[in-house]
Formats: sequence, structure tokens, C-alpha cells
Amino acid sequence: MTATGAATLDLDSPAYPLRLRERFGASAPAELHALGNLDLLRLPKTALFCSARCPGDAILRAYDQAAKWRDEGRCVIGGFHSPVEKECLRILLRGDAPVILCPARGLPQRLPAQQAIAVAIGRMLFLSCFPPTVTRITAELATRRNEFVAALADEFWFAHITPGGQMERLALSMAARRRD
Repeated sequence: MTATGAATLDLDSPAYPLRLRERFGASAPAELHALGNLDLLRLPKTALFCSARCPGDAILRAYDQAAKWRDEGRCVIGGFHSPVEKECLRILLRGDAPVILCPARGLPQRLPAQQAIAVAIGRMLFLSCFPPTVTRITAELATRRNEFVAALADEFWFAHITPGGQMERLALSMAARRRD
């Protein structure tokens, strides 16, 4: 399904999340690009993060946690890019829980059927801090996206952190920010 009805939020938009300005200050993204239910930004949000490589026991815990959030109706935010995150998204979309997906690029031009339905019924929001011209994901963009997701979230859940990897750097950065 083709993605239509996208909105651009600038810093003065009433829907622009105040939390981004609070956490990023002057470096807050000047524009956000959204597709879906902007009211989801007002909900308490749990960020899901997982390293691309993940042991089996952590995978099972992540799937169980996603099912728990789905059943509780918890709003989950993330990039849903790693294999475990992608499967957690599928689990979440099998219920009624709201989901905010933040790609490490501009908004998608086409949505898979299940995601298009979730957007249409108001339980999913695509939110990007990258302009539509950004079409390829890079490690740098993924890092920026993860920081963006962390800034929007009320709480965080790491399914697995590979030592020395991007998730470890993100977790350490988030811990340092909380101490400040």
C-alpha cells in the first residue's frame, strides 16, 4: 500500500514533541515527518532496542516481552530494524497496542499491508527525523535514529546488548545523560 497523508512538523507545530526540545536543546530536529496518528506521541512510550546479533534466550525473552506489551496495550517505540525488533513489531501488530516506528531514513513510500491497516485505524505512527530525500539506511543514521527514539521514550528496554556494539554505546550515552 502506498503511504499517503504524511505531515511535516516544524519546531512551532503544536504536535512537535516538547521532549525533543528538552532533551536535544538547540540540536533538536528542525522538522519531523509523520504518517499516522500523532496522538500516539502523547502516550507513555517504551523504547525497544536490540543488537542485531542476539542469543536464543534473549530472543525468547524479547518475544515474550512484546506479547506482554501487546496484551497490556503499552505504546512501544523503536526503529524495528534488527531481526528481533522486526519480529517484536509483528507480535505487537497482532494485537491492539499502539506502535511508533521511527525509520533510520525518510518515511517509507509503501507500507506492508499489516502496517497500513494499523496506520489506517489509528494505532500506528511512522515518525522520522530525516527528510524524504534520505532513502538509504547507514550506521550513522541508525545511531541518530536510536538517539531520537531514546529522547522520545519514557522508559527503555534492551532485549540484548552486544559488548562493544552500537547498543552498548547507546545505553552508556543514555545512562550518562540521566546522571547529568
